[in-house]
Amino acid sequence: MDRTAHHTGAGHAHHARTGHGGRAGASWAVAAKATLHCLTGCAVGEILGMAIGTALMWHNVPTMILAIVLAFLFGYSFTLFAVRRAGLGFRAAVKVALAADTVSIAVMELVDNGIIALVPGALDAHLSDTLFWTSLLGGFAVAFLITTPVNKWMIGRGKGHAVAHAHH
Repeated sequence: MDRTAHHTGAGHAHHARTGHGGRAGASWAVAAKATLHCLTGCAVGEILGMAIGTALMWHNVPTMILAIVLAFLFGYSFTLFAVRRAGLGFRAAVKVALAADTVSIAVMELVDNGIIALVPGALDAHLSDTLFWTSLLGGFAVAFLITTPVNKWMIGRGKGHAVAHAHH
């Protein structure tokens, strides 16, 4: 494979493709790993945001906004640090992180926060309540299951995490 293909992300797309009936696609293992990477950053940010907002006794909307902002921030930062370690400049690394993680984080946050909003009493639960943690962790589990096929589809087309993987 030439350097241009590897640099543009086509290298990962090439490695991630399978030859089922001539149709290209990413493997489920690659998609699950990418989703887990994204979920890790999202979970750190979301738990921190929910914990801060709940501890400060903020209302639900500001708490969720903080949690979502921190989920994006931590999600992007995990990829940013990884591609910076690989030698990419800061501006280029930011572009890679945005391209790699935006859709994945957005889907994950939509699903996770939707689950929390739908579980009766979850938005009003406190840090010491089992409902707080079960709804949050349950939301992460459902978000992982829904986001993995999205990532599989994107990676199979050389998008999403495939962009970041080309720089690892």
